[in-house]
Amino acid sequence: QVQLVESGGGLVQAGGSLRLSCAASGRIFDINYIGWYRQAPGKQRDLVALITSGGGTNYADSVKGRFTISRDNAKNTVYLQMNSLKPEDTAVYYCYVQKVEGGYWGQGTQVTVSS
Repeated sequence: QVQLVESGGGLVQAGGSLRLSCAASGRIFDINYIGWYRQAPGKQRDLVALITSGGGTNYADSVKGRFTISRDNAKNTVYLQMNSLKPEDTAVYYCYVQKVEGGYWGQGTQVTVSS
């Protein structure tokens, strides 16, 4: 089992910044990648960014150049730095860990961007 705890969400004006954190605990080995997903009301949950065990990253086109995913292995924490936020970034953001045997979700953190 892997436990994930997200934090850092909140209300911000358009153009502002937030940094989300995802702290992992439990059986945190054999991880393929850790990702951030988001889900807006009435929409599907989509990948925002991911970082692989080798440190490679991938981003959704809508956030490229604005969001940065990073990790601190000593703290077992993955971050999502979000800059130049737009109202369309409003969603619940979820941390996700993909392991060989399956995936694990965090509880989500709300991000609201006002115009």
